Amino acid sequence: MKELKPALLLLLALTLVCGGLYPALVTGLAQALFPVQANGSLIAGPKGKAAGSLLIGQPFSEAKYLWPRPSATGGFPYNPLASGGANLSPAGAAYGETIAARLHRLQEAGMRGPIAADLVQASGSGLDPHISPHAAATQIRRIAQARGMREERVAAIVAAHLEPRQFGLLGEPRVNVLAVNLALDAAAP
Repeated sequence: MKELKPALLLLLALTLVCGGLYPALVTGLAQALFPVQANGSLIAGPKGKAAGSLLIGQPFSEAKYLWPRPSATGGFPYNPLASGGANLSPAGAAYGETIAARLHRLQEAGMRGPIAADLVQASGSGLDPHISPHAAATQIRRIAQARGMREERVAAIVAAHLEPRQFGLLGEPRVNVLAVNLALDAAAP
């Protein structure tokens, strides 16, 4: 009993601190200092309703939209619960077949010339919400035709959503697919 009482008091104190006070403090600070990020980096769509997160890719397949990177999450595309790569070897037949099928789909949609790798290869997580500026530029003609817009107008919308390297040196310039598609829906033809 002599050893049990201090152990139970320590368990109670650590449970209170680690299970209650610390999470409440961190959550409160996050909400106060970084409210957008703490709430999932949600972006508002039409009528102010959340359209999705700027951090998780979403499936877009209509010709009038900018298409994202393929998702490596099986079953339901862009499922954050199934995040992870496909684990296919670049030397394997399954990988080659997957890439060939994706290339065929893009070519059927009218894409010609060099196709950006990020339009046929999934990201490591399978949830990447960004594509390269080259991948976005190769889709401008298709989007303009599907929407009845001038290519220059679509290109300007894409350019307005170009994100530079983080801190000017980390990563590569990128385009957030969801942000561009929401701007395209809001734009007049």
